[in-house]
Amino acid sequence: MAEIIKEILKQLPEDKISDACFEGANIVLYTKDKDFFINNDGVVRKVVQEFKKRIELRPDPKITEEQAVAEEAIRKGLPEEAGVGNIIFDSQRSIVYIEADKPGIAIGKQGSILKDLREKIFWIPIVRRNPPIKSQIIDNIRSVLYQNSDYRKKFLDKVGHRIYDGWVKEKKQEWVRITMLGAGRSVGRSCMLFQTPESNVLLDCGIDVAAQEPSEAYPVLDAPEFDLNKLDAVIATHAHVDHAGFIPWLFKMGYRGPVYCTPPTRDVMALLQLDMIKIWKGENKESLYDVEHVKEMVKHTITLDFEEVSDITPDIRLTLYNSGHIIGGSMAHLHVGNGLHNFMYTADLKFGRTLLLEPATSSFPRLETLAIEGTYGGRTNIMPTQQEQDEFLANLIKETVSRKGKVLMPVLGVGRAQDVMVMIESMIRKGELEKIPVYIEGMLWDVTAIHTAYPEYLNRNIRKLIFHKDDNPFLSDIFKRIGSTKERIQVLEETGAGVILATSGMLVGGPSVEYLKNLADNPRNTLVFSCYQGEGSLGRRIQEGEREIVFKDGKKQEVVQIKMEVHKLEISDHCDRRQLMNFVFKCSPRPRRVIVQHGEVSRCLDLASSIYKQGRIETVVPRILESIRLR
Repeated sequence: MAEIIKEILKQLPEDKISDACFEGANIVLYTKDKDFFINNDGVVRKVVQEFKKRIELRPDPKITEEQAVAEEAIRKGLPEEAGVGNIIFDSQRSIVYIEADKPGIAIGKQGSILKDLREKIFWIPIVRRNPPIKSQIIDNIRSVLYQNSDYRKKFLDKVGHRIYDGWVKEKKQEWVRITMLGAGRSVGRSCMLFQTPESNVLLDCGIDVAAQEPSEAYPVLDAPEFDLNKLDAVIATHAHVDHAGFIPWLFKMGYRGPVYCTPPTRDVMALLQLDMIKIWKGENKESLYDVEHVKEMVKHTITLDFEEVSDITPDIRLTLYNSGHIIGGSMAHLHVGNGLHNFMYTADLKFGRTLLLEPATSSFPRLETLAIEGTYGGRTNIMPTQQEQDEFLANLIKETVSRKGKVLMPVLGVGRAQDVMVMIESMIRKGELEKIPVYIEGMLWDVTAIHTAYPEYLNRNIRKLIFHKDDNPFLSDIFKRIGSTKERIQVLEETGAGVILATSGMLVGGPSVEYLKNLADNPRNTLVFSCYQGEGSLGRRIQEGEREIVFKDGKKQEVVQIKMEVHKLEISDHCDRRQLMNFVFKCSPRPRRVIVQHGEVSRCLDLASSIYKQGRIETVVPRILESIRLR
């Protein structure tokens, strides 16, 4: 038994605790005493206050009500308007998951309904939202977790032992350093190794889908600093492939440690990885990993909400903060040792309110080193306001619709697509645009379903529409799901106007390329870029003026003339130059050092120079494979 659990048990009445174990950084106590479970006079709360750890008391599986009886009590005890669906029992952990259309009603005022249930059935009820849009990926992820509950219990206990078995160790050395394994002076394949004498943590592990050379597409994991066998944890800041697309490969190579992220990031990340496998197979490329490796990743994922503090190794404490970039997107704050160093990795961030999300958080308990993105950090990377770009897009759509054309928007799988959906739905609802179909490719539809499953991660305006007015913009009948090649052909043969949202955003594969081939030679149609176009990508080439594209299919060549209108929407789920500068200088506390990464060389250097000149803050722009000692 770990020393910390021994110390905790000393503070509790004898013979009340039948078992104790870890669930990651959380400590779980089980009791066979029903009275002690219902009312322990604040004894457990006092222990929590003394040890400053998350400690939970649960009923021992031997005293839980029979599952059939418990399910009947749940269905009778919860209000009908809560819309209770599946009820799933995790008997090993005495937890029952209740899926409901309206979790707030199921939980009751200040948790009153669930409190009554606990005392009747002696299970721990946890309510989860039923996605208003059905998604196979959400069902599959929950299924993987439910079916592997025995394994998960052992895995989480093992993680806890790794964290707490070093609880009383004294460290002779103290240092902190990072090594850039990707995204140094470049965009794509984000990956940073964070090390102390005790710990090895990977911050993101992505793929550069626009890389011209295979050697430049993936993180440099054969670096001398990196040893997969010594890796303690992976932190996935958000779901985009350039930040999380390579994580399943770690499991293919034998990694069996935790992956920390928010719940929406877990779901979207798995979806985008599965889509990558589909693209590789469709293009007859060798898959880097298979579905089984994505499942392994899901099994080993530990989800944290924003601002939930969790130990992840004996000397590192992680807190995820809202990055404002995409749903569930986070900045990772690492607190090392007993105040030795505080490091913040922003990954991709948006320091401004968007149609879907609140702006990135800028207030933290402590902060010494800030690693910030430089994607749009160049002096000239100043973007128009959201309102100006909304009007610009609205006019483009109106003009295209008036000439019976189609608008093709290559988008990232998550983020920009949902922004555009909300924008168009709002324009139609307000009568600013005639009712037109908006075609959503299958994978984007699943991502949208995940948005509806986690409205608490969206901004207050969208939440209000979903919760209070019950007027979910994503459920509008203007949105048409495209889930097969046959349906895609029907869209292309449809003579009426419409908007098509399809991946990939850089035209480096996926359905957007197929739509382009069929729509490009008609001047009535419009192509609108709405996300960053990587160097060498087809999207960047068209954006820079190339109008004759050669597609190769084996020995065959297809030449496509770009006669459709081409426009770039000057808005992004990244910060522009002004927002990046504002973020750095509005951070509280202000960092002592800023590391600029994830950006083209000139933009990173320009941003770093300006931060230093304006604030006299030490700045560094590391190359790939460069290490920086932070403390």
